[in-house]
Amino acid sequence: MRAAAPALSLLLCCTAPANAQQPEPDCRKAVSQMDLNICADQDYRAADAELNKTYRLVVAAMQATDKELGDIDAAYAGALEALKKAQRAWIGYRDGQCELAGFEARGGSMEPMLVSGCLAELTRKRTAELKELMESAEN
Repeated sequence: MRAAAPALSLLLCCTAPANAQQPEPDCRKAVSQMDLNICADQDYRAADAELNKTYRLVVAAMQATDKELGDIDAAYAGALEALKKAQRAWIGYRDGQCELAGFEARGGSMEPMLVSGCLAELTRKRTAELKELMESAEN
């Protein structure tokens, strides 16, 4: 067992740089499929962050709507629950639709880019829908 320790140390020493984090690609100049996949994922993550920020604002707007309508008649409240129901349904649609989009290159190196691109596109569209909903709630 002790004889294996120096060999293990040498192995860990020499393989550590291979496990080091690769530098982020310049997405404006991405050419390799790996870089394109990384950039598509970053684009989706940015779109998702914007969606989450907008969703929190819409939740607050729907809570205000429920309070306002609930003061008139408790039966009128329910905007927040309707929003949550719609969002859950949209997430299921988004995930299924983007999984389907990936089948164009199923099992290939391009599949993650197609899925991430779809996720980003649908997420930006949903963000726009939520912003419209918030604007109409404020009027």
